[in-house]
Amino acid sequence: MAEYNRSIVQAPAAPAARTLIRGATVLSMDGDIGNLARGDILIEGSTITAIGENIEAGDAVVIEASGMIAMPGMVDTHRHSWEGQLRRINPNAETLEDYCNATHFSFAKYYRPADMYIGNLLTALGCIDAGITTVVDNSHNSRTGAHSDAAVEALLDAGIRSVHASGAPVSGEWDKAHWPGNLERLQEKYFQNGDNPLLSLAVMAQLEPELWAEARRLGLPIITEFFGGDMAAELEGLHREGLLRSDNIFNHCTALPDAGWKILREAGVRVNVCPRSDAHYGIEDGMFAMQSAQRHGISPGLSVDNETSYSGDMFMEMRVAFYLQRVMGMHQQRCCGAEHHPVTLPAHGLLKAATLDGATCAGLQDKVGSLAPGKQADLILINAQDINLYPSGNAFGTVVHAAERSNVHTVMIGGRIVKRGGKVLGVDSDRLRAAIDESREHLFAAAGYQPDIFAETFMPLESAR
Repeated sequence: MAEYNRSIVQAPAAPAARTLIRGATVLSMDGDIGNLARGDILIEGSTITAIGENIEAGDAVVIEASGMIAMPGMVDTHRHSWEGQLRRINPNAETLEDYCNATHFSFAKYYRPADMYIGNLLTALGCIDAGITTVVDNSHNSRTGAHSDAAVEALLDAGIRSVHASGAPVSGEWDKAHWPGNLERLQEKYFQNGDNPLLSLAVMAQLEPELWAEARRLGLPIITEFFGGDMAAELEGLHREGLLRSDNIFNHCTALPDAGWKILREAGVRVNVCPRSDAHYGIEDGMFAMQSAQRHGISPGLSVDNETSYSGDMFMEMRVAFYLQRVMGMHQQRCCGAEHHPVTLPAHGLLKAATLDGATCAGLQDKVGSLAPGKQADLILINAQDINLYPSGNAFGTVVHAAERSNVHTVMIGGRIVKRGGKVLGVDSDRLRAAIDESREHLFAAAGYQPDIFAETFMPLESAR
C-alpha cells in the first residue's frame, strides 16, 4: 500500500501575539459592526479583539491593507474533497449518473489511503488559494479506517478549518466491519482533547435512522444528500418521530415542495444549495433551491459540491447563483402574475450566503462567518487595486461580480497567515505535483482508463458499477 508524504506542506507559523490589519475597506457581515470604508482590525493570537477606525496597537505586527477589501473567509458547506485529483475529468457531464460514472463507479473503488490524502490535500489547498477558509468535507469514500485517517490528516496538514463528514462508499468493495464504529474511533483519535481546534467531525448518511442514532450518541452532525423531489415523501414520518433536528444538514434540497420546506423550517434542519452542480448535472429540476429556502425563512449556505466538472471557487458560485435566481424570478413572474414576488438576493445577500450563512450551516457561526470581536480571525484580503478590480465602485459588487482567486492577496485562518502576497505558504509544489501525478497514474491504470485531455465526454468504464 502506497504511503503518503506528509512533508508536502509545512505547518504555518504560529499567530503573532498581536496583529493589526490597517486601512482596509471592511465588509464585516456583522449587523453591529457594519461596514467601514477605511478601518482597522486588531487580532490577538487567533481571535479578533477590535474593529474600528484608527486603532492604536502598540507593538502589534502591522499588515498595511490600504486599497484592499477585508472580509470573512468564505465557507464551502459541501465539498467531496477526496476527488481533488479528478479535477475537470468530466467537464461536459449532463446527469448525476455521468458524475457517478466518473467517480463512485470507477476510480473511487481503487482509492488507497494515499489517494484520499492527496485528494483532500489538493482540495484544501485550492480552497485556501480561493479565499475559502472553512470547508465541510463530505467524505463518502471511507473504505477503511486508514482511508479516513488519511483524509483527516490531509485537512490537518493543509491548515484549513473543516468539518470532516465520514461516509460509506457508494460502490465497490470496502471494509464494512469498520462502519459505523470508525466514527467513534476517529472521534477518540483526532477530536477528543482539543488538539485540533480547526477540525470537527460529522457523519455522511442518507435517511438512515439507525445510523442517525449512532451519530447522535456521539454528538455528531448528520449530513445528507437530499433530493427533494425523490425524498420529500419521507420527511413527514421522520418529523413525526422527532428524527429531524437542528443537527441535520441537507445538501441540494432540489425540487422540494412547500410542505417539505415547512417541515425543514419547523425542525430546524440546516440547508446548503449548489447553484452550479444542480444545473450542471441536471439534478431533478436542475435549479438550485435558494428562492424556495428564502421564501420559507431559511437562509442556506452555498456549496461547490465537487471539482470533477468545474472550478472550486466560491466567487463563481456566487455569480452563477446571482444570475440563475434572476432568471428564475423572471420566469415565475411571467408564469404566476404580478402578485407573485420572487425572492432574489443582491450582491450583499449572496456574500452573506458564502460567509455567515455558510458558517451557520456548518454549525460554526459562533466562531467564523463574520468579522467581530470574539470571533476567530478567519479572514481574507482582496486586492482591489488589481487591474481587473480597480476602481472599485461598490465593494460588494467588486467581490461578488468581479473578484477571483488571483485577487485574494492574504488568507488568515485562526490568526495564522496561510496565503500572503497571492501565494499559498509552505507548499512544496514539486512534491505536490509528483504526488498528484502518482495518484492519477495509479487510479487510471487500476480502472483501465485511457486519459484523453480533449475528450468531449467521459466514457463509462467497463468496471463501472
